[in-house]
Amino acid sequence: MAEINKFKIGSSVEIGDSANPVLFCGPCVIESRTHAIDHAKRIKEIADKVGIQLVFKSSYDKANRTSISSFRGPGIEEGLSILAEIRESLGVPVITDVHSPQEAQAAGEVVDVVQIPAFLCRQTDLLQAAAETGKAILVKKGQFVAPDDMKFVVQKIVSSGNSQAMICERGTSFGYRELVVDFRGFGIMANTAVCPIVFDGTHSVQVMGGAGGTSGGCRDHIPALVRAAAAVGVHGVFLESHQDPENAPSDGPNMLPLSGLESVLSDFLALARLQLKTR
Repeated sequence: MAEINKFKIGSSVEIGDSANPVLFCGPCVIESRTHAIDHAKRIKEIADKVGIQLVFKSSYDKANRTSISSFRGPGIEEGLSILAEIRESLGVPVITDVHSPQEAQAAGEVVDVVQIPAFLCRQTDLLQAAAETGKAILVKKGQFVAPDDMKFVVQKIVSSGNSQAMICERGTSFGYRELVVDFRGFGIMANTAVCPIVFDGTHSVQVMGGAGGTSGGCRDHIPALVRAAAAVGVHGVFLESHQDPENAPSDGPNMLPLSGLESVLSDFLALARLQLKTR
């Protein structure tokens, strides 16, 4: 196994050690200032209780929704203001996704991690702009990209002067809507891209565009997939979580209820530490 590049996210979170993984977690989209801050507080309490490092995640704009009528979020100005408040008041790093070089520059002034959406993971200008922020970069692996091709994505970031790249696995599309996680890919990406590997346990159960104009999903599969990812030695887990996912305006069917987050994280950490002892 290649020696993984390790680095800090913000002032306190360290990524690159599979025995001390990082949680990237929050509701899919910012619904309001109060909603986002309340969820951040509750997720931080759970993360502190189980003993996992936390980066809070939420989107200010869901630019790739299935339908033109779908809720997208508060927009970049208000959204970044809310994330900045969470970062300052709770003392946790924050991450959000960007969709253009201009957005990357603006978000980089506020967040600790710039996230590149899966459908945009090959966009060179976007990757270079994200790299130039000097912040950590989390790239969602495209549903259409082979694991060993992600090293070229990372090379675009590193060649732009930023060594703080991470790859996030979120499943591969076989057919039209269903996603399949190939667990061989985690080791392939770690060895070829030599960067921290994160598993997205919620978008991996998404059924893209499969609910009559919105994406469906099956959250019942999340715990098993997260346990499997821990067993192969990922460096972080990405989970979208919501107090009431059934009534969430975005990605409700594949978000984990807050009430189930502690149990999933406890299992994840236990297996992450077990696999380290048995390697």
